[in-house]
Amino acid sequence: MSVNPPLSKRARSVLYAVVTEFIATAEPVGSRTLTRKYGFSLSAATIRNELADLEDSGYLAQPHTSAGRVPTEAAYRIFVDALMQVREVSQIDAARIKDRFADLTADSDILRETGKLLSDLSGAPAVLVRARTETRTLLTLRFIPTRPFELLSVMVFSDGTVENRFIQVEKSVSEHELERVHNMLNEAVKGRTLSAIREHFVNYVANHADELESLRQLGSSLVRAATQNATRGVDVVIQGQSRLLESPEFGNVERVRELLFALEDRERLLTLLDRTLASTHVNVFLGEETEAMVGFPVSLVAAPYREEGGEAGGAVGVIGPTRMDYPFVVPLVGATANAMSAVIARLRDPKRQSRDE
Repeated sequence: MSVNPPLSKRARSVLYAVVTEFIATAEPVGSRTLTRKYGFSLSAATIRNELADLEDSGYLAQPHTSAGRVPTEAAYRIFVDALMQVREVSQIDAARIKDRFADLTADSDILRETGKLLSDLSGAPAVLVRARTETRTLLTLRFIPTRPFELLSVMVFSDGTVENRFIQVEKSVSEHELERVHNMLNEAVKGRTLSAIREHFVNYVANHADELESLRQLGSSLVRAATQNATRGVDVVIQGQSRLLESPEFGNVERVRELLFALEDRERLLTLLDRTLASTHVNVFLGEETEAMVGFPVSLVAAPYREEGGEAGGAVGVIGPTRMDYPFVVPLVGATANAMSAVIARLRDPKRQSRDE
């Protein structure tokens, strides 16, 4: 990969204006536009020279000889990393985020509801990922008799999702036995991951009197059956895919079709989102990064949301063309991720809401 040369303060100012203008208009930017709209105390000739130098350095491209310039991926990268002035989330958008998350309950599909909201606010497809089940924390684990030698295990996770699994047992289990198992699980489950629950449950019952031996065996077998096959891959939710048609870059229906096909390969998309899970801030992935992993050159702005203990619960983001309004999208994604973290904490601890109000 080629390395672009460092820029002078004046060149950075001109590049900032070009990227900002192109994001707003999707039209090649010329020296006249920069002089008229961005208040440069430079002559038109000087600006033209700066544009030519930026093109030679690989930051700008000229689609046609008589046209203005457009930013390259290198220009967007330096814009995102060093030049852009992030805008605050508007009061209207902040209120919509607050109101929507206030309505969510433990029965809500937080991922899909968040995706709908973020897609509406950003005007772009929203992508959300839920961390691997084994690392997610539980609120409750219950067993419901369905028929002889079969139980339905119900796992309610701290992010509001529910997973049901039918498990087979060697003998029928009475309601009284299940009640005693649930009593043991009440303190063992909340706030623990699946692997921690298995370990805690075994240790807990092993330290009790011998008369609980049969209950220990029953409880251990039920917990093991409910959790041992729950370490599935990461869930990915994409909301608002039709919004790709609204972007000039994806105006060609065939191009949108290619992108949608690429996004269907969730495992490739997860390579990018896994990097987000390991971070502590909003990440911006551009062109070459996404094309190598997803198979299509798009931009992905994503941030992790967290469980109450600080571990990553998943990631939330927006997908769009490289010409994305990053000063608007970056803080919006960050605010949404923070709101998800807060609602997960609230659902885990209902008393928290009254304390915070």
